[in-house]
Amino acid sequence: MKLSEILKGIEVKNEYTDVEVCEVTQDSRQVEKGWLFICIKGASFDGHSVAQEMLEKGAAAVVVERDLGLDSQIIVEDTRAALSPICANFFGNPAKKLKLIGLTGTNGKTTTTFLIKQILENCGKKVGLIGTVQNMVGSEMYPAHYTTPDPHELQLLFRKMVDAQCEYCVMEVSSQALAQGRVNGVHFLVGAFTNLTQDHLDYHKTWENYFDSKRMLFENCDTAVTNIDDEYGLKIVEGLSCKVVTYSVDNNHSDYTAKNVAFSPEGVKYELVSDTIGRVECPIPGRFSVYNSLCAAAVALVLGFDFRDVVIAISKSKGVKGRIEVVPTDTDYTVIIDYAHSPDGLENIISSLKEISAGRVVTVFGCGGDRDKTKRPKMGRVAAELSDFCVVTSDNPRSEEPIKIIDDILEGMKDIKTPYKVVENRKEAIRWAMENAQSGDIILLAGKGHETYQILPTGTIHFDEREAVREILSEK
Repeated sequence: MKLSEILKGIEVKNEYTDVEVCEVTQDSRQVEKGWLFICIKGASFDGHSVAQEMLEKGAAAVVVERDLGLDSQIIVEDTRAALSPICANFFGNPAKKLKLIGLTGTNGKTTTTFLIKQILENCGKKVGLIGTVQNMVGSEMYPAHYTTPDPHELQLLFRKMVDAQCEYCVMEVSSQALAQGRVNGVHFLVGAFTNLTQDHLDYHKTWENYFDSKRMLFENCDTAVTNIDDEYGLKIVEGLSCKVVTYSVDNNHSDYTAKNVAFSPEGVKYELVSDTIGRVECPIPGRFSVYNSLCAAAVALVLGFDFRDVVIAISKSKGVKGRIEVVPTDTDYTVIIDYAHSPDGLENIISSLKEISAGRVVTVFGCGGDRDKTKRPKMGRVAAELSDFCVVTSDNPRSEEPIKIIDDILEGMKDIKTPYKVVENRKEAIRWAMENAQSGDIILLAGKGHETYQILPTGTIHFDEREAVREILSEK
């Protein structure tokens, strides 16, 4: 592809030779002869520092933010902002041929995107999915490295979806992705908001930055579907030009409302009320499943799908790996894996399990290292206030000492009388909880969810909680 085609729509500040380009990248380790290298300045590495080296390796050109005095340099105002449209141009702007649905919020994105995909597929559509657990082109699965991929991988996935004749793509859009411009130039038919609570402040530094990043999604969508039970549900779309559609459980003035909600271990039931009324049966337990399925239904209805078809499709929906996932144990207690890793996420899952548990809720949890430390005592407090017993352990400690993270968690539990046990090794913590379980208990393994690894100070190891549970049972 010609360089001029790749740079279409991007303001270039200098003259350049229109050479042929065979691939684009921001990763200096990948550069080969004929590639276009985009110099991005990150937190610990500046691509500009290796621009000359990339040309010596055979790069066709380098995209830079300042004049480096190099042959074959392309000077733009902001290389990070230019990366997404460059990748889009390279892959033929595939997103323009898809109906895009983007979800943002602190909790519920993954389950809701899967629900939307399943609803649309039950209505006869071919759908792609991009998110935390996996990426999908129809039924074909691809590994997910980030909630929202970098621009190159994102546009490649869009290309695969178009080539596979997908009509829709539903995707999780993270605050980091929005702040870093990974979806620059991508227009969403529908943007949806789930909720907003503390998370990722290690990256965004301030609550205002976190909120403003989320809001970017709705600055570039036709219709916003938003949860007005959340205090930020209307603020996130305030003053924007997009059409706003609301959903709620507690507010009678929303466009879509859940009424007469009933909970059971098998799922939730409620009446979906709008201009029409339908009885929804969602086979995923928990109060937040009402919000997730209600959001998914609202999105599908905004897209024009038949009310009855949407209600029926929700009843056929399946669970998502690592989200209220029941692990088979053949015991008189239940083991559930959930990705909850924020104070609000932990509160939601424990509260939901309390509503359906015949015995105690025993929460096994930790907090990630090298991340927002302020939420550790908050998570400790939430777990202690709501659980009947807590087992405090490691999550992904990364470069930090696990016991120091645990000490931060315990700080939030010290004034609460709920009994707890500290077991630093996560598998041994699970073992302790299972060996001390009582009939009717629910053991909640919180924080890891779909992950099949654990990041320790000594490196990353394979760790799948499903396997751990099976191994512990087999050792009996």
